[in-house]
Amino acid sequence: MAATDPRNALVIAALALPGVWSGPAQAQAAPEHGLIALKHLHYEDSQPGLHRITVDSPSLYLLAPINARWSLEGSAVADSLSGATPRWQTAVSSASTMHEERRAGDLKLTRYFERASLFAGASVSREHDYDSDAVSLGGSWSSLDNNTTWHAGVGANRDRIHPTGGGSAGIDSRRKTGTEFIVGVTQAVSAVDLVQVDVSHSLGHGYYDDPYKDLDQRPDRRRQATLLLRWNHHFVDTASTLRSSWRGYRDSYGIGAHAVQAEWVQPFGTRWALTPLARYYTQNAARFYREAVVDASGAPVFPVLQPGQLNSGDQRLSAFGAVTLGLKAEYKVDALWTVDARFEAYEQRGRWRAGSEGSPNLAPFRARSVQLGVSRQF
Repeated sequence: MAATDPRNALVIAALALPGVWSGPAQAQAAPEHGLIALKHLHYEDSQPGLHRITVDSPSLYLLAPINARWSLEGSAVADSLSGATPRWQTAVSSASTMHEERRAGDLKLTRYFERASLFAGASVSREHDYDSDAVSLGGSWSSLDNNTTWHAGVGANRDRIHPTGGGSAGIDSRRKTGTEFIVGVTQAVSAVDLVQVDVSHSLGHGYYDDPYKDLDQRPDRRRQATLLLRWNHHFVDTASTLRSSWRGYRDSYGIGAHAVQAEWVQPFGTRWALTPLARYYTQNAARFYREAVVDASGAPVFPVLQPGQLNSGDQRLSAFGAVTLGLKAEYKVDALWTVDARFEAYEQRGRWRAGSEGSPNLAPFRARSVQLGVSRQF
């Protein structure tokens, strides 16, 4: 969700349970085959009058069964990012150019039992002005009939922010820590229906301001709670599958959000599969978000703040709605090799918020991404 800190996704990713949503609940067992995958993501976003960010991100993923009871899973990614820093709402003049590189990786070791599994994971991320480390522990266990699987996990992250140049970036290095918990259950309710419920909660403490904006002052604590519901239904006659989900979110900033998503997986023969995707997201503004104000000429009016007053013009904290449309194509070359391509288009507008007009005087935000990949079993 747009309201969450993207760096915290490292912990959530580490808590993900392989295979929990790929089919009916089943007894825990190490994967029979290993998998290596290479992907390249190209991402661009923009607003009227400003081409903001371009990201090129090659990544490598490896899943390796060690024996019948152990497996090792890991990934590595290198991001190259260039473009404009976040601006004050829609003021083009407040954005400056930048070029950054990020290196990140994670490892997860899993031990399998007759009806359960336990895992431990760690991840690192390095940028010139932001470092993050995270660890996670968790597990899952299945019922005697293998139709129900419960899972739980905990993760912790420690981030260090050391900005350079621009805005209030002359500040000393700052720190931010967080802890996340997740519990859930996956239930096979029929031969063709699978339902999953996840509840997660996180608590963060430390530096949350945008160091490159003098007017950005946020609370030093943030609580986040999420409820995720998923339902997969398989259509036997067409061999297709509907994957649907709803996600509710609330945090201590005062943001409440909802997201609904649907994917349709349609195979064509034994080699091809197409998966169109549609997602809608809506949220209200943070309680300290400063609505965009413009003068008669349309230029932004910057607020006058008292010392210690909370304030942000970050558009991600505004009230808005967003739509994502995507399509994934997958081709199985043979029993071992698979290639895939995925395209997504995202657009965000204040007036698309459900139930109200959303935050005013904000330019539309658009993003496009293309991902190409190749994988091989071994």
